[in-house]
Amino acid sequence: METFLLINKPVGWTSHDVVGFLRKQYPRGTKVGHSGTLDPFATGLLIVGVGREATKRLDEFKNLPKTYEAILFLGATSDTQDKDGIITVTGVEKKYTQEEIENILKTFVGPQLQTPPMYSAKKINGKKLYELAREGKEVERQPSEIEIYNIKLLKYEYPRFKIHVDCSTSTYIRTLAHDIGQKLGCGAYCEELTRTRIGEYYLKDAQNLTR
Repeated sequence: METFLLINKPVGWTSHDVVGFLRKQYPRGTKVGHSGTLDPFATGLLIVGVGREATKRLDEFKNLPKTYEAILFLGATSDTQDKDGIITVTGVEKKYTQEEIENILKTFVGPQLQTPPMYSAKKINGKKLYELAREGKEVERQPSEIEIYNIKLLKYEYPRFKIHVDCSTSTYIRTLAHDIGQKLGCGAYCEELTRTRIGEYYLKDAQNLTR
């Protein structure tokens, strides 16, 4: 059987959990893989290949543009740049206006360099960064070229605001959240994250999983 599945990854599941769950639904030995890792705290669209030929073709999806919706929490930072990390309150409680936030968001549109977070699956010298981070090590990371095509403020109720982001592959929304907080001067981390689109594939067409 050769097929691609659009899956809505549940919160708390790793992308590997999704593959493991689906593998049990097929005959033993069936190859199953995914394209485009989502963090455990995130939800949303994951493309899964089932069968030898389908898994070989998963790279075709990796460079497609993606769309996310994210909720940012202001006035604090996280060592993982999301809600699952160690949270540090910055003590800055300025209640920015909607216009001020929208003006800051506009400055992130366009091509740019983004430094991958330490808590990520990116490999350096064959070791995943999050493995080094868990050992208490921080290594120098080379910035990646990314592009934010569009970023829009959807909702704002201090200390949280929700954004819509259209971006290139290799963009870390957690890092974008952190960088927005730095530019605002109050700190921020990503509290919720949902991937709604990969290329021409949409979350609304994905199937839900239940254990």
